[in-house]
Amino acid sequence: MTWHETIEYIQKNPEFAEIVANTYILPELGVNVERFRHSAEFQETLRLIRHYCPLPNPYLLDIGAGNGIASIAFALEGFRVVALEPDPSPMVGSGAIKTLVAIYELSNVQIVEAFGEELPFENQTFDIVYGRQVMHHAHHLPKFLAEAARVLLSKGLLFTTRDHVIKDAYDKQIFLKKHPLHGFYGGENAFRLTEYREAFAKASMQILEDLSPSQSVINYDPWNKKRLADLIGNKIGRTFATQQWLVDIGWQALMFRQERLSGKLYSFIARKE
Repeated sequence: MTWHETIEYIQKNPEFAEIVANTYILPELGVNVERFRHSAEFQETLRLIRHYCPLPNPYLLDIGAGNGIASIAFALEGFRVVALEPDPSPMVGSGAIKTLVAIYELSNVQIVEAFGEELPFENQTFDIVYGRQVMHHAHHLPKFLAEAARVLLSKGLLFTTRDHVIKDAYDKQIFLKKHPLHGFYGGENAFRLTEYREAFAKASMQILEDLSPSQSVINYDPWNKKRLADLIGNKIGRTFATQQWLVDIGWQALMFRQERLSGKLYSFIARKE
C-alpha cells in the first residue's frame, strides 16, 4: 500500500480508531488542526521555540508537513510558514495542506513539494526548521541535517520532534514488527541515538536539548495522568482511579516503559553554529 492507501484503510477500520484520532489523521482536516493546535504537544513546542527563538514573526520551514496540522497551527500563531511535503495526497499530503490554507484563508503559508534531502531554497533562508515525526524517515540522515543547516540563518533553530530511537539492529527489527502501520506501507524507520547526535555534529549543529521519551510532553502526548486515571477506572474500578498514589505509581511505570520501548520517541532542539 501507499501511505495514502494505508490511511484510507485505517480510517474505515474501527480497530484503528484510536490511532487515527491520536495521530491527527481523521478525515476531517480542520478537526485535526484544531485538536493538534490545542494539544499539550504543540503548546510545549511553541513555548520552547519562543524561548530559543524570540522573534515576532519567525520564518519557519516545516519539513515533511504531511496533512499540514503543524504548518497551519504555526501560521495561525503568526509564523511565516513554508510547508514542504512531497506527497500530493489530498488526505495526508500537500493536497490536504492546500485545502486547509483555503479553509483558514491564510496568506502566510507557502506549499512546496520536495524532499528534505534536496531543499529547493537558498542558503540562510529560515529562522527555524521544524520537523514532526519526519527525521527518522530520512533516506540519508547526514544529508537531511546538512540541508536543514544550510537553509538556516546563522544561529537559526532546528527543532525535530517525536523521532524513533533504537538501541541496535535487533531492537529496530522489534520496533518495525510491532509498529501498527509498518506492515501496510513499509515506510517506518529508526536510528540509534549516537547516529542522530553524530549527524547533528557533522552538520555543525549544536544540540541544545535532546529530550528523551519521559522528559517532555512533546514525546508522550496524548498520555497524561487524567487519561491514565480513566484507564485505571475502566480496568479496575472508579474507586481506585480516584486514588492519587495509585495514579502516580501508574504514571511512573508508564514513563519507565516509554524509556525502554523499541523505537522510543526523542525530540531534538539544535542551533546552527
